[in-house]
Amino acid sequence: MANRKGERRERELVNRLDDHGFAVMRAPASGSATDRELPDVLAGDGTSFFAIEAKSSSGDPIYLTGEEVEGLVFFAQNFGAKPRIGVRFDREDWYFFHPGDCYTTDGGNYRVKRETALADGTDIKELTGNSTKTTIEEFSRTN
Repeated sequence: MANRKGERRERELVNRLDDHGFAVMRAPASGSATDRELPDVLAGDGTSFFAIEAKSSSGDPIYLTGEEVEGLVFFAQNFGAKPRIGVRFDREDWYFFHPGDCYTTDGGNYRVKRETALADGTDIKELTGNSTKTTIEEFSRTN
């Protein structure tokens, strides 16, 4: 996400996570500042910690290279964070995926389609534990 729109989207994600009570840091020029792979965003609230690779698109599927995802997972494991791929399509909100839940192409890259994000992605409220959705465990305890 080296372009201006991508940087704006990353800042927007940082602000949204901050609004949900997370301490958030955007990695400076991730992907180019160092030989090490750094996630775009690090976020934590004292209980949950995430290393997020953020991607946005006007509507086309979002692709990540196998190297990007491997770097994210490696960093997250060493840091003690959960790796997440954050995607945002124009006129939609942010949606998050564990790398293992993303479609892998024959070439070893990762793909997220807009309809997949809307149907299967974790929204920011669910990611940050502010969801009003009832989990199966909660439902079972009350019924």
